[in-house]
Amino acid sequence: MKALVYGGPGKKAWTEVPDPQLLEPTDAIVRIDTTTICGTDLHILKGDVPAVENGRILGHEGVGTVTEVGSAVTGLAAGDRVIISCIKSCGQCPNCKTGLYSHCLGSEGASGIGWIFGHLINGTQAEYVRVPYAANSLYKLPEGVSDEQAVMLSDILPTGFEIGVQYGRVKPGDTVAVIGAGPVGLAVVATAGLYGAAAVVAVDLDENRLERAREFGATHTVASSAADWKDQVLAVTDGAGVDVAVEAVGIPETFQMAVDLVRPGGNVANVGVHGRPVELHLEDLWIRNINISMGLVNANTTPMLLRLVEQQKIAAEMFATHHFTLDNILEAYDTFGRAAETKALKVVITRE
Repeated sequence: MKALVYGGPGKKAWTEVPDPQLLEPTDAIVRIDTTTICGTDLHILKGDVPAVENGRILGHEGVGTVTEVGSAVTGLAAGDRVIISCIKSCGQCPNCKTGLYSHCLGSEGASGIGWIFGHLINGTQAEYVRVPYAANSLYKLPEGVSDEQAVMLSDILPTGFEIGVQYGRVKPGDTVAVIGAGPVGLAVVATAGLYGAAAVVAVDLDENRLERAREFGATHTVASSAADWKDQVLAVTDGAGVDVAVEAVGIPETFQMAVDLVRPGGNVANVGVHGRPVELHLEDLWIRNINISMGLVNANTTPMLLRLVEQQKIAAEMFATHHFTLDNILEAYDTFGRAAETKALKVVITRE
């Protein structure tokens, strides 16, 4: 088969590799019908994730068709259409039993690390992929949900909802500021209403992404390039500060923006992946009674979000802005890597 193979920082190739095989009775083999690219993949290609070895097949998002299952796999059969979760779940360890799939203790990849596809084992940017713990890490698709919708449930929608909305403790009537209107930030915008947010303020440098944020449900947008950006956000709350500030970029400056916007007693939810240290001024923050949360997605809300997509309560297809075939995956990377220029949110990559 062919796959997108990492060759070290700055190096990738769409090339022939051996077909995956069942290694454990809990495995399944899935033919990839649709996949996509994540910002994390770009970090890997920059050399920011040293655990990714040369020769690794990249990608942790995908939708496909089961072609083979191990002897211990129940509830799945060849021919089933499935979502491949970005997070493994053995379903048996103490962490999985409490829904903390991001720290699954199963030995596949590494014990205690839930993100393994395209990281510690071969990933989904390929014609076929081996899925460990298949019974708990794959989700069968109903007929009414398209591959394009479903691939958004591999990572970005559960990430935005769990780490932004749930960890941020959004409650009915809240004002939520989302700093960064990229795919994950827009996933927060799209799901904040599930917990009753009354106002959602999207903050970004990119005017195109601010326009898209309104389409996803933002009630207000603010260009962070404006000298009075903070005043504009606080004006939505009559100067009190937002109830929940979600950081969805991953740089020190945007984390500080979130801290500056939250009201006393409010919540800062850090969703962005930070590549360098962030200062935390406890000498100023301790007296404000704020809560700061962060984390890796568990993807334990995927079944619920899938039902909402099926019922057309979440328009997951809106994230798709560009379409490619697997044979054109290098072009897809180029388009996604120049998102500010190409206006890309999620690139959808299909077999045909």
